[in-house]
Amino acid sequence: MKNFALTISSPIPHSALPGDRLSILDAFSEPAVLLAPDYRIIAANQTYGRSYGDGLTLQQRFCYEVSHHYTLPCDQAGETCPLKNASLSNMPQRVLHVHHTPNGEEHVDVEVTPIHDAGGQVQFFLERMRVSRLASPLPKAGGLVGRSSGFIKALELVQRVASSESTVLLLGESGTGKELIAQAVHEASVRRDGPFVPVDCSGLTETLFESELFGHEKGAFTGALSQKIGLVEAARGGTLFLDEVGEIPLTLQVKLLRLLESATYRRVGGIEPQKADFRLVCATHRDLRQAVEEGSFRRDLYYRINAFPIMLPALRERIEDLPLLIESLLQRVASGRRLRLSEAALAVLSRYDFPGNIRELRNILERAALLCDGRTILPEHLPDECRRSQGSVQAAAGMPSEILPLEDMERRYLLWALARFHGDKRSLSERLGISERTLYRKLQGARYK
Repeated sequence: MKNFALTISSPIPHSALPGDRLSILDAFSEPAVLLAPDYRIIAANQTYGRSYGDGLTLQQRFCYEVSHHYTLPCDQAGETCPLKNASLSNMPQRVLHVHHTPNGEEHVDVEVTPIHDAGGQVQFFLERMRVSRLASPLPKAGGLVGRSSGFIKALELVQRVASSESTVLLLGESGTGKELIAQAVHEASVRRDGPFVPVDCSGLTETLFESELFGHEKGAFTGALSQKIGLVEAARGGTLFLDEVGEIPLTLQVKLLRLLESATYRRVGGIEPQKADFRLVCATHRDLRQAVEEGSFRRDLYYRINAFPIMLPALRERIEDLPLLIESLLQRVASGRRLRLSEAALAVLSRYDFPGNIRELRNILERAALLCDGRTILPEHLPDECRRSQGSVQAAAGMPSEILPLEDMERRYLLWALARFHGDKRSLSERLGISERTLYRKLQGARYK
């Protein structure tokens, strides 16, 4: 989304907005809404009404009520609130959220811009939304899925960089889905109609490196019976994905650096320089900064490919995505069988650390599908190491990554529960195991801290 600036010359009464101001909102093709500082909807364009309207009047409802189905602002429900951040910074703010739409829950790129009066004071906020097709927050047979905060943080970076030509460096443990992320970068770029060419750098020996990447001419060496197109040439107009770039031998790194710096190369045995035309995405599970310090990775090459790093979370760091990933992977490894995990089997996997990450989870489910004769996967269908593992207490319990005061942790949980619970306060207090009076007292304290 491009930034949009708007200044109004005088205060606008709410009653005046549904006319002229609404026509301004309808100039946007994407859903757009004008918000008051207290999160109330003042006016909405027709696209917003089609995307978020549920038959009820939108005006004077809260934005988080309509898009999130929350009872509190999203920042009080554990998410980043662009309106609050725009109010504090007095600048446009952009985040990726999960919204309720006519197609179900979807990832939505949200941008909020402050609107000032003639005196420079913020009077309203313009919020625009665009559905992101990079991933799904619901089970899906193919592509990326996830809705945890760690996953959305990485996805938000992908959303920002995809439309540019910047080199992307994907970091993270083996099995975290770096190639799927690289494909998402490609599919959201202006090169989406070009080829996506993955290269496994760990499998390129010194003798094969130049021939595989740059191709060779007929007769260039023994066995070169015809001209061969290299992977760099095959990626022309598209994306070249160098997987495990940290495994390239030091002696060959200078050849890759020369390609990136000059955007030219020569086929082995060739004389004429060839023009390279690709967008580069790299991935590694190694700590390249440490490799630079150790002398096993060139410093100049590191800074050349580290233009836009994205750290992908390990599965144990997004354990709340486990049920979603399991349902999606079962659609892929056991298509048509409609398999499901028993609660006991899910509890076993929730306590497992997954050193092999999503790749290991897929293997576990594929094995379990073969051992399961019915439609329900039980603990005995899981590998012994899963059943023996006590896993990470932090991951299983959804604990924060830092030590917090108990009062602060209780406050966060109460606000989270209140936003997501759609019954009355009496029912919520029963679910929490406290009296209704105690709940009101704790909520009053939580809201004003």
